[in-house]
Amino acid sequence: MTTLSPDTVPTLPVPANDASDLGVLSWGDAMTWEEFELLVERTVRPFKDKFELCFFNYIHPTRLQGHWPTHQQKDTPVRLSYTDWGDFDAPVVVCIGGIANTARRWDYLACALSEHFRVICLDWPGRGMSAWMPTQGDYNLDTNVEVLRQLLAHLDCERAHFLGSSLGGSVSMALCAQCPELVDRLIFNDIGPYMPAERRRRRAQAVARHYVFRRPVELFRRLGAAAKNEGPVTEDELLHNTYFQTKWSDGHGGRVYRHDPRALQAYAEEATKSIEQWSDWSLIDKPVLVIHGMVSDALLGETVAEMVTKPGTMVMEVPDTGHTPALSDSNQIHFVRRWLRGLGPEADFSCLLPAATPRHLFGASPPPPTAEAVNA
Repeated sequence: MTTLSPDTVPTLPVPANDASDLGVLSWGDAMTWEEFELLVERTVRPFKDKFELCFFNYIHPTRLQGHWPTHQQKDTPVRLSYTDWGDFDAPVVVCIGGIANTARRWDYLACALSEHFRVICLDWPGRGMSAWMPTQGDYNLDTNVEVLRQLLAHLDCERAHFLGSSLGGSVSMALCAQCPELVDRLIFNDIGPYMPAERRRRRAQAVARHYVFRRPVELFRRLGAAAKNEGPVTEDELLHNTYFQTKWSDGHGGRVYRHDPRALQAYAEEATKSIEQWSDWSLIDKPVLVIHGMVSDALLGETVAEMVTKPGTMVMEVPDTGHTPALSDSNQIHFVRRWLRGLGPEADFSCLLPAATPRHLFGASPPPPTAEAVNA
């Protein structure tokens, strides 16, 4: 395993975070939602006018409606959203997230990749800006594979690279096994052909319930704890993802997750079993990059060891990081971009981490902000 130094990695340009117009913010329990919105304005500024928010009608076919009453079965449109970055004629990279992710979690990666690629970041059905599926039983692997097939048809794209985190990796693996002609290269972000049932059950217990965040501090504590193993994620990146993962609900008097609770309930019902996709994996004959959070309990070391026996499979190890590295760090983005362009590296490698940045909002007990922190 080669360790690559970040000294040779070009740093991505980071726009200045000018918060001088924010004034003096309240902190901790006293922070208001209006002040939360002001902070978020700073994180979305670098991406202004860099992408288009688009929609298409996924047609849910009758062959996937076996659980519906026969008289109700008909091809059913479901409006799905995606962000579209980069040159229309460039090679396409499709980024697809996990069970509770939204398309905007990919903003940092997509912005960087769009110099060389057209990057499509999808909101799964029932997540983000996408519409909800008709029934809970419609949230399954077969539906998601069909979603990707129809997405490429909508884009008039014959084939694409796929980068999938967790659920996204499982779906792209199944797509490649069923329709290899649609796939160029595959990146599996901390997911493989096997995930133990016990780990899936723990995840289901955490997500398959309804949360209402009535104050910003409740949101920071919940998502700060959830992100404790995500590796080198800055506070701005956490704030950005937190905003787009949730939405304001007048009925609840707070922010709630931006997803259909039935989608997470469907996951909880299915999570009693381990993921077993070795048959799909055996059919894949494409270049594969496996991104492995080295303290992940979802992608096990023995699974990675079995995967790399397949020719054309390479591993990027991310130290001190658990399930699904955020891929917003410039070092990780650099290696992903070079691998997609076929520029190496040529052997398994470990991606060194930048120095940890302090978390004031998302820490367990945030200190009061200094003038430098407010205006950083």
